[in-house]
Amino acid sequence: MKEEYIPFVNDLIELAIREDIGDGDHSSLACIPHDERGRMKLLVKQEGVLAGVEVAETVLRRLDPEAKFEKRLDDGARVQPGDIAFYVEGRLISLLQAERILLNIMQRMSGVATQTAVYVQELDGLKTQVIDTRKTTPGMRVLDKMAVRIGGGGNHRIGLFDMVILKDNHIDFAGGITPAIRKTQAYLKEKGKNIPIEVEVRSLDDIREVLSVGGVDRIMLDNFSPETTREAVALIGGRYETESSGGITLKNLREYAECGVDFISVGALTHQIKSLDLSLKACKAGE
Repeated sequence: MKEEYIPFVNDLIELAIREDIGDGDHSSLACIPHDERGRMKLLVKQEGVLAGVEVAETVLRRLDPEAKFEKRLDDGARVQPGDIAFYVEGRLISLLQAERILLNIMQRMSGVATQTAVYVQELDGLKTQVIDTRKTTPGMRVLDKMAVRIGGGGNHRIGLFDMVILKDNHIDFAGGITPAIRKTQAYLKEKGKNIPIEVEVRSLDDIREVLSVGGVDRIMLDNFSPETTREAVALIGGRYETESSGGITLKNLREYAECGVDFISVGALTHQIKSLDLSLKACKAGE
């Protein structure tokens, strides 16, 4: 897990515990002896790409620091029904409290990773990288973006703080492309911030204006056709990174990539996914 992700993951886990357990897991407390120990296994029930194993271990250790975690599969493993991702031994009450939290996390992360892997495969042999967007579940962004990387994709910015993207509304409110870029450059210099600048363009004339101003890192081609994208890439001529965005689906993904763009951002990687079917089941030693 990347160092910068850890605080977000820990905060998310604490929230998940509070919302699920509240003042106590009364189902388990009512019928399970406090110190009774047991063993469970994470069973895969659907084909896909596994993600969230590392986070699941963090959840378990938060609820039972003495739990034994026996990993059998790593994040990024391609799995089939019947595969076992890990075994865990510990206090039964803690395992039962962790069950739904870790399953919710792993099922969603695995769904994102599985979908991302499909898009990545579609770009096989090309230089273009598929990347995510900020279209994520509030509070779970870091997990969504971790899952995209596990599936073979790349991350766009994490949030509004680590990259400037001057989109259509910024440009319109700032009075145009030139003032938006110049104001941004002055702001970053004043604040002593060294973060990338990306500018969204809507036409070839917009690109010419960006090129005349300069001082940016990436140009986003918003809702360009494949034909215009090819013209845009030629016009930019490698001076800045290029990104295609808007109206791009799995069906036309490769067509856009073949235009020569560096990145294609796809919101569907995180907001139109199907969770992978996983289950945490009781088992005996040796199973």
